[in-house]
Amino acid sequence: MIHILYIGIGGFFGAVFRFIAARFFNNLFPSFPFGTLFVNILGSFIIGFIMYNVMGGKQISPEIRDMLLIGFIGAFTTMSALAYESFRLYELSQFLFFGLNLFLNVFLSLLAVFAGKELYLILNK
Repeated sequence: MIHILYIGIGGFFGAVFRFIAARFFNNLFPSFPFGTLFVNILGSFIIGFIMYNVMGGKQISPEIRDMLLIGFIGAFTTMSALAYESFRLYELSQFLFFGLNLFLNVFLSLLAVFAGKELYLILNK
């Protein structure tokens, strides 16, 4: 039961930080959903960094790992928002932004996982 509580706490903070970050970036750039792009990239970096630390033998309790990965990152990243925002760009015939939004979110999120792994390798030499 305490395990589920840890996940819920992580989810609370992930959702709050997502709201703050998305609102900040979307207010700066109202014509493109940079808030979703930002949280997807940062969330991908964090999951890459944490998972490669765990796979590299770093000891982290299952409760803390799940609080960070399932709770925080699960609530922080926004795949459903990405799908909706992309669909809305398509509906509005903003095809360049539609393609750019999908490409940047997928490509930069994959790049961020790689960067998280590289940071792990640098810190563990």
